[in-house]
Amino acid sequence: MEIKACLFDLDGVIVDTAKYHFIAWREIAHELGFEFTEHDNERLKGVSRMRSLEILLEVGGITLDETGKERLAEKKNNDYLQYILKMTPDELLPSAKEFLLELHKKGIKTALGSASKNAPVILDRLQITNLFDAIIDGNKVTKAKPDPEIFLKGAEELNISPDNCVVFEDAEAGIEAALAAGMKCIGIGSPLILGKANLVIPGFEGFSVDKLVESLK
Repeated sequence: MEIKACLFDLDGVIVDTAKYHFIAWREIAHELGFEFTEHDNERLKGVSRMRSLEILLEVGGITLDETGKERLAEKKNNDYLQYILKMTPDELLPSAKEFLLELHKKGIKTALGSASKNAPVILDRLQITNLFDAIIDGNKVTKAKPDPEIFLKGAEELNISPDNCVVFEDAEAGIEAALAAGMKCIGIGSPLILGKANLVIPGFEGFSVDKLVESLK
């Protein structure tokens, strides 16, 4: 294939904001009077904010009406925002920025494909907004991964055919979304979880555009 564009999930691929989500959810649990552990938090990966809250309430054995749920979801997001507003560029995952810069030098377009509505704020704090030719976040899509909408919109904004696009993802639902969009996919993380991807790497350290091209021949 000829690679004309690379699309990236944000959390777990470019930066690790999962720790801030966990802290904010744990604070909600404390307010409700129960413990929310890192093991419980695993269930929230790649899940929307409201679904995450429902899982948290299941863990605590608590039932709330819609108004109560909306209040807690808003509180969680406000708490999370306070953490990410303090983020700095040194929180970028190793070699992620270098890989983005290499793509630009080789004339390969880039897009962000993240369900997070806070993605623009995070990119701004990391000082890498200018490294993306298109930013598709939770404000631009209505369907969650594994639906391919987010990546198809990215390709559309870049004006690149899906079969010339490669997606970088760390979640199984994201891999499925990329493949459903007709794109190649590179998993970031464990081959045991991301086995459906065309290639799985632990991260961007030691990875290059040449290695990407070679792996997809």
